[in-house]
Amino acid sequence: MNQYSPTERRIVLLACCVSGFITPLLSTMMNLSLINIGEEFGVGSHEQAYVNTAFLLSSVVFMVPMAKAGDLFGKKRIFTLGVAVIAAVCLVAVFSPSFWFLIACRVVIGFGSACIVTTSISMITDVFPPGVRGGAIGMQTMCVYIGLAAGPPLGGVLNDIFGWHSLFLVVVPFAVAAIALIGMFKHNIIMDDGGTMDVRGAVLYGIGIVLCMGGLINMPATWAFVALPVGVLILIGFVLWELRAEDHLLNVRLFKSRVFSGSCLATFLNYAASYSISYFLALYLQSIGQMSGMQAGLVMLIQPAIQAVGTPYFGRLSDRMADKRILPTAGLLISAVGIATILTYGTVLDLGMVVATLIIVGFGFSLFSAPNTSIIMGSVSPRETGDASAMVAVMRQTGMMLSMGIAMLFISVVMGSADNLNPDTYDSFIEVMRYSFGLCVAMCLVGAVVSMFRGKGSVEDC
Repeated sequence: MNQYSPTERRIVLLACCVSGFITPLLSTMMNLSLINIGEEFGVGSHEQAYVNTAFLLSSVVFMVPMAKAGDLFGKKRIFTLGVAVIAAVCLVAVFSPSFWFLIACRVVIGFGSACIVTTSISMITDVFPPGVRGGAIGMQTMCVYIGLAAGPPLGGVLNDIFGWHSLFLVVVPFAVAAIALIGMFKHNIIMDDGGTMDVRGAVLYGIGIVLCMGGLINMPATWAFVALPVGVLILIGFVLWELRAEDHLLNVRLFKSRVFSGSCLATFLNYAASYSISYFLALYLQSIGQMSGMQAGLVMLIQPAIQAVGTPYFGRLSDRMADKRILPTAGLLISAVGIATILTYGTVLDLGMVVATLIIVGFGFSLFSAPNTSIIMGSVSPRETGDASAMVAVMRQTGMMLSMGIAMLFISVVMGSADNLNPDTYDSFIEVMRYSFGLCVAMCLVGAVVSMFRGKGSVEDC
């Protein structure tokens, strides 16, 4: 195993930190533009949700193949490809002539994001030894949360002044900086030199994910009820194929470890329970709350700002703790309390309650994210960090997809075709939020149980 110098470690961490701003900026900034996008292209709140779900679905589809590509062709090379693709497509997306052209751009951006997120944590794990790895992961996660924090106010200001088209330009300087930094790292980490891409596995995985997630987010359409179970069966076929493939796309045997599988499931449930908060609050504050995009963005800044401050600390703290279950489990329980406060929202804005929600959920996320990721990455061998990093990303993104799928399902069932937000539909929109977040609270509590009973997270438990 290579020994990397302190300078090389700093370069990798800095490149991954800079790239960590890109995806959250593209996500949270767009939330504050959904109403304007809907007005410009004449689409309702259900279609507006595709702005996020198209990006998420694409990233999930490409994450596992791109993680394997990183092992085959070098993590630095795949990382650079992803950043370059995002920069190029963002320049094109500025001139989107139609809603579905915008969605197509978001799909390609999802591919670029998959390249970045599956290699970033993996490279950090490869170059940092276990004793300081949690802190390094915490620093990278902090940058993600700073991006989340900056997104709402920055997106609100740009949206109000220049329009939503301008939001895509913000990430281009970060992309250029990330490419320049990773270019200074001389090692193209290749874990499976001479291996081959499992094309059949990639096709099975991609089709299965598209059918499952496509069916979920389009419920209760008739074809969605068919697509979802068919997608599940194809994913089962993918797992069976991977168990006997010589050059597997994904090492599914990692899930035999209780620590690894439990930590991945906890990640999935955490993001499934919380991701739609920003989507709903962006619509809630700008419609029922009658706030401008900039005002709503400043309010929504609270949660990711708390996460950005707390995550590095709890990442370092997890390095010193023998029982690594404690912080992630506590984080999930605290998040459940925060999400439960949304159930009290009504058609008259209670700004104090919204602020309380964001503070509590932000603190819960701070305790969960870096410690849980460190457990996952520490439970595998050096040759398996690419697979583990891919699963962290897949669990996170599929959790986000489920969160948005739940939101879109209840919008379709409760609001139907009357999904444009106006005073006549505010009561229905509140009902949608209560159904959605009631289910999210339950997922948080299940996640806490899973987190506590996965094992302590030490090497011996793996």
